[in-house]
Amino acid sequence: MADTNKQFDEIIARCRKVFEAKMQDYGASWRIFRLQGITDQVYIKCCNIRQRQETGVSLVGDDIVGNLRAIVNYGVMAIIQDRKGYADEVDIPNDEAMQLYDQVIGEVKNLMILKNHDYGEAWRGMSEEGIVDMILAKVVRIKTILANDGKTIASEGVEGNYFDIINYAVFNLIKMTENEKE
Repeated sequence: MADTNKQFDEIIARCRKVFEAKMQDYGASWRIFRLQGITDQVYIKCCNIRQRQETGVSLVGDDIVGNLRAIVNYGVMAIIQDRKGYADEVDIPNDEAMQLYDQVIGEVKNLMILKNHDYGEAWRGMSEEGIVDMILAKVVRIKTILANDGKTIASEGVEGNYFDIINYAVFNLIKMTENEKE
């Protein structure tokens, strides 16, 4: 578990660096996204990853690592949007957006620690393809929840699914890093 915590932090540091660079380029322009829009972005990234896993080819140069990092970052944005609502214009400065990012990631990591304890790090036995399929299934669930005006009867809501999506994306990045070292 200690390795997983360290690996989680290393992966998130790379994702955060991308998020911060994009904030410098675009500011918090993502604040205009409604949850459906962010969910569609995650869906597109999953489809691209699956296509790359199936064919091994990307004609535009998108790579799986970059897409998984984007899924982490879009997941953070989605959780922030779910809590704050969307805006019609950029309404928060970059430093506040980075603070919100760090807050959400702290919550995501805490959940990861709890679930890894209860599930015995079962994700380590999953394939990279299976993890991407799990992320995609959660995206489809979110789309269904949003189509039902956010109402659920017996399942977790949008935020809970995004927490899982972020953790699964991090797990896949950890697995890919470990496979590179072999």
